Amino acid sequence: MSETSSGELSAVQRIDAHDARRVRWRNGLGWTREIHVESGVGDEAWIWRLSIAEIEQIAAFSRFEGVERELMLLTGDGLTLRFDDGQVSNLQPPHARLCFSGERSVRGEPLGPGVSALNLMWRPDRVEASTWHRPLVGTMVVFVDPGECWLLHVLAGHARLVAGDTRVVERGDTLLLRAPEGRCRYVLDGGGEVVLTRFQPVSVSSIRSPDLQV
Repeated sequence: MSETSSGELSAVQRIDAHDARRVRWRNGLGWTREIHVESGVGDEAWIWRLSIAEIEQIAAFSRFEGVERELMLLTGDGLTLRFDDGQVSNLQPPHARLCFSGERSVRGEPLGPGVSALNLMWRPDRVEASTWHRPLVGTMVVFVDPGECWLLHVLAGHARLVAGDTRVVERGDTLLLRAPEGRCRYVLDGGGEVVLTRFQPVSVSSIRSPDLQV
């Protein structure tokens, strides 16, 4: 797991898949592998959090007041989400996803063994989160403005930054890209599939198209 606080941010953070910390769900009914926690201030434990939920049996998910969350199927034959209000959503392979409020009561039903899901949670009163699932074929350019953080999680294949930290990130690895002193341009190269999430502080967020070029 990688954890950051104010004054300790680097422009690029690389998080290896094997560094994820395995912890219990808040309600104790399952396990998750915690990839990154973006620290909050005061009594706020975190602003956003990325983990991989292991769904081994039918179980209620933990509830998180004041949190939005997005689940993306990673492995397994599928996952059925049954909400107490009657909504039923089926996440099918390879990477179906669903966004919903963390306050809602929902039960996860794995379709077969080995089901896992990428679990992204954030506090909408602090940040705006926008997510894209993209193929990576050749070069991708990401522009990061001050105050933003871009998350890149490798679903398949590999990627590397063309300049700076040139280490290759493989399936399950994660990059965090920031702009500490001004707008930064990051060039990535590789082949496979990635998930990109842009986090913007609510005070500076605006509706605009993503600054990435494929």
